[in-house]
Amino acid sequence: MTPTRDNEEIEGRSYKDYAYSPVPVSSSSAVFDTATPDKKSVELSTERDKKSCRTSFRVVDNSHPEDMTEKGSKLVQILAAAAANIGIVATGAMFAWTSPVLPNLEKDGGPLGSPIDGDQSSWIGSLVAIGTIPGSFLAGYLGERWGRKQTALFSIVPFTIGWALVASASHVAQLYVARLIFGLSVGIFFTIVPMYCGEIAETSIRGALGSFLQLFIAVGLLYSYAIGPFVSYTVFWIVCAILPVLFFVCFVMMPESPYFLLSKGRREEAIKALAKLRSKSEIAVQKEADEIQITIDEAFKNQVSISDIFKVKANLKALIYTCAMVSFQQFTGINVVLFYMQNIFIAAGSSVSTELAPIIIGVVQLLASTVTPFVVDRSGRRMLLVFSGIGTTVSLGAMGLYFYLKEVQHADDVVAQISWLPVVSLIIFMCTYCVGWGPLPWAVMGEMFAPNVKAKASGITVSFCWFLAFLITKFSKNMETAFGNYATFWMFGAFCIASVLFTVLILPETKGKSLQQIQDELNGVTSTTVDMENGTKK
Repeated sequence: MTPTRDNEEIEGRSYKDYAYSPVPVSSSSAVFDTATPDKKSVELSTERDKKSCRTSFRVVDNSHPEDMTEKGSKLVQILAAAAANIGIVATGAMFAWTSPVLPNLEKDGGPLGSPIDGDQSSWIGSLVAIGTIPGSFLAGYLGERWGRKQTALFSIVPFTIGWALVASASHVAQLYVARLIFGLSVGIFFTIVPMYCGEIAETSIRGALGSFLQLFIAVGLLYSYAIGPFVSYTVFWIVCAILPVLFFVCFVMMPESPYFLLSKGRREEAIKALAKLRSKSEIAVQKEADEIQITIDEAFKNQVSISDIFKVKANLKALIYTCAMVSFQQFTGINVVLFYMQNIFIAAGSSVSTELAPIIIGVVQLLASTVTPFVVDRSGRRMLLVFSGIGTTVSLGAMGLYFYLKEVQHADDVVAQISWLPVVSLIIFMCTYCVGWGPLPWAVMGEMFAPNVKAKASGITVSFCWFLAFLITKFSKNMETAFGNYATFWMFGAFCIASVLFTVLILPETKGKSLQQIQDELNGVTSTTVDMENGTKK
């Protein structure tokens, strides 16, 4: 018999009543309670492999009449996720800061006094990704100890230092340091925000809240695209530096993740957080808190280390899936497009103004990003990813064709007739990217990992993502020089084709599944809920 929490009780019964199972169990918690005459449901879990077949039962208590009378509301969950993602707006603005600033720094040096070269420009664009790697591991460490909320709020410190360095920059090295420090904040946000949104959300809106990340980063990108080309260097950094402060003021009022609070034995705080998030009374959320506690106790039976992420089947499969997803996300070439958008239009010689074109793309990106939260929990993750992969393949292929005609064929007459193609191609690229490969890797990351490894595993996934982002962003300039722009775009298009095959053939669907059901599936366990009174399956 394994105790979970000292003397805390679930609906008048000790946690110890839940902890004992007379039969072998799978990763699903096995709970037996025959003393209570109220209506029960029993969850039957079966795990089959080459050597064994295991079956376990879990009693799910349906005797909470207050759950039927209190419908609650999802509004606070949406507001909490939105407040957390204001930090993502700040990162989006910081990412796109390079688009209007770098051409000016290459032209006259701005506050640096002398122009920078292309290599220095690529370092400024790519060093954020390097800083994100330690930032993601720091976020995983602090997220387990301080909590999701406090760790996210801490990100204002590196943001403030970074903008202070940008404001006082007199040498390009100072901008290098600033971008590295910005990376710490990016690592924190991209690790913590998906975790937080996944843990506060009800199953029916978990995908929508997880996809907020792409929507809010699109807001930040458009913010910089629309302001940067038309204001001075000083005004631009000031309007960008306001955003982390706005995040802090809004998010400090939001509740902590109930999963984190329960994992630390802070049940009363968790009940209050759940009641606030569900807009219900504390009595009405007791059952949900019990279910979360059982899931956490099952996950935390053994202390885990980094090595357990690779030793446990479910953890390893989740890590492989999420790392593959962020790899395909980065190999769409999204960060090359975002960091160097204005330079792309300059190189293309497009008929659209180089100041106006990024704004058009930013507006399209924002509008496209609003689609996913409304459809992801209806259509599922896989269908949107396939659609996204096909769209990005077509647009990158068209972009590569334009540069092939321009750089290799020197078909000036044809190029002049299709000068609109770069803008149209990037519009299609942004639309389809923002529907699938932009938001969904982060949404799925917030769903796939068990509570006891979520912080560590998310840190690994985020650091891997941004290591790839650094390589792609830094060395895309070298590829353009060696092979031409067309080869770079076609290479990214080939990876988009691979992303479609990965989604269709390998990636599991998480739509409509509880976090426990996802863990069961990763462990190879099939769970069926049986209503013992009516004899029906659910």
